[in-house]
Amino acid sequence: MSLWWEQVVADDPDAARARPPLDGDTTADVVVVGGGYSGLWTAYYLLEADPSLDVLVLDAEVVGFGASGRNGGWCSALFPVGPDALARRHGPDAAHAMRAALRDTVVEVGGVTAAEQIDCDFRFGGTVTLARTSPQVDRVAAHVAEAGRWGDEEHLLDADGVAAHVRASGVLAGSWTPDCASVQPARLVRGLAGVVEQRGARIAEGTTVRRISPRAVVTDRGTARCRWVVRATEAWTAQQAPTRRAVAPVYSLMIATEPLPADVWDRIGLDRGQTFADARHLVVYGQRTADDRLAFGGRGAPYHAGSRIEPAYDRVPHVHEHLRRALVDLFPAVAGFEVTHTWGGPLAVPRDWHPSVGFDPDTGIGWAGGYVGDGVAASNLAGRTLADLVTGADTPLTRLPWVGHRSPAWEPEPLRWAGITAARWAAAWSDRTERRTGRSSRAADALAPLLGG
Repeated sequence: MSLWWEQVVADDPDAARARPPLDGDTTADVVVVGGGYSGLWTAYYLLEADPSLDVLVLDAEVVGFGASGRNGGWCSALFPVGPDALARRHGPDAAHAMRAALRDTVVEVGGVTAAEQIDCDFRFGGTVTLARTSPQVDRVAAHVAEAGRWGDEEHLLDADGVAAHVRASGVLAGSWTPDCASVQPARLVRGLAGVVEQRGARIAEGTTVRRISPRAVVTDRGTARCRWVVRATEAWTAQQAPTRRAVAPVYSLMIATEPLPADVWDRIGLDRGQTFADARHLVVYGQRTADDRLAFGGRGAPYHAGSRIEPAYDRVPHVHEHLRRALVDLFPAVAGFEVTHTWGGPLAVPRDWHPSVGFDPDTGIGWAGGYVGDGVAASNLAGRTLADLVTGADTPLTRLPWVGHRSPAWEPEPLRWAGITAARWAAAWSDRTERRTGRSSRAADALAPLLGG
């Protein structure tokens, strides 16, 4: 299991046992399909708006089984579509509103975890992005300039400025933004589930949804009839026939070291809960955990034709070894320490990389997702927005530009596999070329349209 889940089970051995499944046909006001962040935040804010609602949450496994319990633990204001692109698609006012809402959401999650006493190691430390080649320096500078145009606080740093946060090898420059917190993601999702139950929601685990229909959800354990349905299935959206081409499940994998001694942390830094990444094309990300490990992840695992999701895909030895080498390259001081955990999971990628949230009042079906790995905070914003949409409230959240957005469908196989695979290889090739030559590679940019990026 992941480091995060191992820690949850160490806290509470009962966490490994599923709640009872749905026991035959039932009724509810709202049925939420998916017990991850999106579904649980939706339930939380629905019950905050109207405590009398009967809310039923269904999950095929256990709450937090998917990306919510396996991610890198960044609660950030990141969004897969940059503000310049948002402005081109939706207008500058919409882009400003979306950026402000995402920044506020990081604070909202921290406030809820404190108010509800969810012990999930939440720390406001911001994010440091490292630039270790000349092309990465240019990309970081361009990103900082874009952030400044849209009200985001992001500071361009020289090498010494980066070292005040984290000391990695070969750093030329970087940036820091305060709009991120580190979190133990499985503790957050499990704690949120407990709070939702205390507020009166029912959670049925081990219940596979066969069909989502207007006013009814058909499962292998019975049919739940309701006024409203919320689909919050993220990567598993691709497993339902009607939405098979809505998103592509793309795997991100992680490793974690053994706890590192104090003298190693004196050489690395990250002493204020900062998360970190660098500006390579093939994304990597990491954090210092509450028990002094380095948890480090990245993209690069193969896409599996037909959008298949299998437990075996959570562990790809050569990708985990690549992550270990990348971590040692960043922090040579960890070379002699053991990697104790390897895991992964699928994230949902829409064709245009544009997350969405919406609600159809005619069918009573709402949805949220497609976060492309940036969902720890965005799912909270989605839950608040869905609660407003379902209850008919007209608020600034319901007018954000991702509300009602419809991404184009992915191509059928094998075109989908070919496009995603080509873009992944282009990103990896571009990173190698830039490290070798010190010049920017255009291959990743040229193939980005294959992923809609």
